[in-house]
Amino acid sequence: MQPTCDLYDHFLDTAGVLPPGLQHFGGRRAFSGPAVTVKTHEVNTRVRELAHSPGEGRVMVVDGGGSLRRALMGDVLAAKAAENGWAGAIFYGAVRDVDLLAQTGLGIMALGRTPRKCIRAGEGEVGLVLEIEGVRVATGDLIVADADGALVIPQGLPLPG
Repeated sequence: MQPTCDLYDHFLDTAGVLPPGLQHFGGRRAFSGPAVTVKTHEVNTRVRELAHSPGEGRVMVVDGGGSLRRALMGDVLAAKAAENGWAGAIFYGAVRDVDLLAQTGLGIMALGRTPRKCIRAGEGEVGLVLEIEGVRVATGDLIVADADGALVIPQGLPLPG
């Protein structure tokens, strides 16, 4: 996959740029794949379900409302997601176990970290169209992430080259 900067230059503002405050926490700093969207707030039930399902090279994009109070992924879920073939996960929220996340084969980006675990209340929705700081993300959109950030390329746009 081409670097995010080159892809942005090709697509310009047709590509969405996810918030620049996202930090890398996973063992892979460059990853890409079709998005699977999750909307939740301090509850990781749907993230857990996805991590335990076949990833097929996809990327979870989780709108946690920007909350840094509770982590939506830790080392156990990251290891399970990597084992099941997920390429990565991007959290508009927090993660935990960051030293162990860095040892996984998963690309992980998040706004921040916290030691506090999530609530397990069965809430959350998969497959919604998300809007994260003005960037639209739908299931099936292409996510490309590297050291420069993360892009959302709307489904159906042909890649350059």
